[in-house]
Amino acid sequence: MTGDDSDTDRGAEGTTGAVVAGDGGTDEATDGGGIDGAADDETIPPEPAVETALLLDTMLGKLATYLRMCGYDAAYAGERGIEADDDVLALAHTEGRVLVTRDRELAARAERSQLLSTREVTEQLRELRRSGFDLELSDEPARCSACNGPLERVDRTEPTPDYAPETHEETVWRCRNCGQHFWKGSHWDDVAGTLDDL
Repeated sequence: MTGDDSDTDRGAEGTTGAVVAGDGGTDEATDGGGIDGAADDETIPPEPAVETALLLDTMLGKLATYLRMCGYDAAYAGERGIEADDDVLALAHTEGRVLVTRDRELAARAERSQLLSTREVTEQLRELRRSGFDLELSDEPARCSACNGPLERVDRTEPTPDYAPETHEETVWRCRNCGQHFWKGSHWDDVAGTLDDL
């Protein structure tokens, strides 16, 4: 969404401190799970509202960016400096968030969770869409893809930073939390293309 295409996965895949208890001693999730700490073959209710607050564990930083661009309040444990399972669960409980994770044991311990089975972000998005998540870019972006803060439209009379287009050339949004400016540039188009191909 920004012009610098600098969104990166700050939660390196496979670096979580959690170990999934599983058959055969594997430490990876192998099938999808459900919400409310339910059994693996259940899924979240159909078409969850974008208002559903999410918490993504440290393996899912890149996914958090996509979900934010789709309008979800998607907190990322890595940005909060939280790695320990008990701390992740406490945060999800305190803020009333659905935990999104690839860790089966952690998902089972959470009050509400969405278990993912794949490592690649496009496949993770497909899993979420099959579970009923609305994964579309809105005309009016709502969340900062960098920090998850709310966005506000920059008035056409206001100046913008050097990295952002001028407001008379493009519609520009600013994060109320971190101050970063966003517009529908090449990164926005790339994300739209990815979502269209799901």
